Amino acid sequence: MDSAWLRAAVDFADHLIFGYFILINTSYLALIGLAAVEFAQSLRRAPVAGTDDLFRNPLTPSVSLLVPAHNEGPVIVPAIQALLALRYPRFQVVVIDDGSTDDTFERLREQFDLVELPYVVAGDVPHRGAVRSVHVARSEPDTLVVARKENGGKADSLNVGINLAGNDLVCMIDADSVLDHDALLAAVKPFADDPLRVAGAGGVVRIANDCKIVGGRVVEVRMPRRWLVRIQVVEYLRAFLTGRTGWSRIGGLVVISGAFGVFRRDLLVGVGGMALDTVGEDAEVVVRLHRRLRAAKEDYKLVFVPEPVCWSEAPSTMRVLGRQRRRWHRGLAEVLRNHRAMIGNPRYGRVGLLALPYYVFFELLAPFVEAVALVLVPLGLLLGAVNIDFAWRFALAAYGYGILVSMAALLLEEMSFHRYPRWSDIGKGLAAAFLESLGYRQAMAYFQVRGAWQAWRGKEATWGRMTRAGFDTPAS
Repeated sequence: MDSAWLRAAVDFADHLIFGYFILINTSYLALIGLAAVEFAQSLRRAPVAGTDDLFRNPLTPSVSLLVPAHNEGPVIVPAIQALLALRYPRFQVVVIDDGSTDDTFERLREQFDLVELPYVVAGDVPHRGAVRSVHVARSEPDTLVVARKENGGKADSLNVGINLAGNDLVCMIDADSVLDHDALLAAVKPFADDPLRVAGAGGVVRIANDCKIVGGRVVEVRMPRRWLVRIQVVEYLRAFLTGRTGWSRIGGLVVISGAFGVFRRDLLVGVGGMALDTVGEDAEVVVRLHRRLRAAKEDYKLVFVPEPVCWSEAPSTMRVLGRQRRRWHRGLAEVLRNHRAMIGNPRYGRVGLLALPYYVFFELLAPFVEAVALVLVPLGLLLGAVNIDFAWRFALAAYGYGILVSMAALLLEEMSFHRYPRWSDIGKGLAAAFLESLGYRQAMAYFQVRGAWQAWRGKEATWGRMTRAGFDTPAS
């Protein structure tokens, strides 16, 4: 009797997980479909988008680009060079050196001839790490500002940057990132088109590893050499490009990447800046903006811009990637816990009724379901609760369907933007979509479960060390 009960329980659980994987992959496919519609409309509008007019218009909003940096020596100079070379009428770059112990500041001082100025940092939003000094470029004092502060984390650095920012909009950019030449114009255009409603805009993040970068600009896009990074390319296209474009189209965008996001400074000050008690500060500030603006009955929107691109260095080792994914999933768990009152609440519209429940069931819980499936399906086979035919159907639903979704995202990118010029790169991407299911997904599930568990235990958050290989920057 006990054995029969166990077989029935395992069989029920296996079928439940089977349905879960069907639903999650179908939801990904639906977001890709929404993204395809948005891409088609964006490409039709591109010839008359008015980017040149925005560049020449004296009323174009000014922007402060905030670059938090902690031990970013190998990448900081080309990153700042790329920002200073952006095609945009009025902007400043604010680098916040968050207690670096490497040569980050020395490289900046040597390259840009920094000089120290007596400067009192405003207290519009709170921060913990004391600001030790503020420096400007001798030749461009209004364009490049570098603040040195005690180590306090990324959110703390961004709050110092918000306090230093002197422009209408703030753009948050990772120090290991390089923007396309017109990326800032594209990201700011929604604010220029609808200045009273647009509260924030996110840009797409792609992987820069092994791309050819000269003078802080990506001049040749290449598929990374390492398979671990190639799989991340496919993952970024599915999650960051098509996924967020789909959510933006239906008004449910709740994540704007900290690697490339633009916000109205007054709104950030109004909500108290970046949260200092989470490692997921980029998603948290977006959800908090939704919460405050919906509670105030404001007419607003948060949007995603699929082109141009922010190029960022991705982890090239499993150890560093594991730390990143633990941190990301921990941040997601903290955001959903801190804003749990919004989940399923009609007061918050599509964000409360659709987006946040989706993130609970299909983002937060997905690695747990994946881990349980890896135990229950083999157990069901051993107990005779499931047969080989069901096991094959399960594998097709969980992994075969997922491979098709990833391939669809890759092909949609190729048809829409054609970033990878070689057919061999597309072939490598398709192979990476297949290889993602053979160990990579299972490893990511393990790291993500650990990250969520750390959040629920209340363990002290640490960012960990991201080893930079540096951008490939050949001599001109």
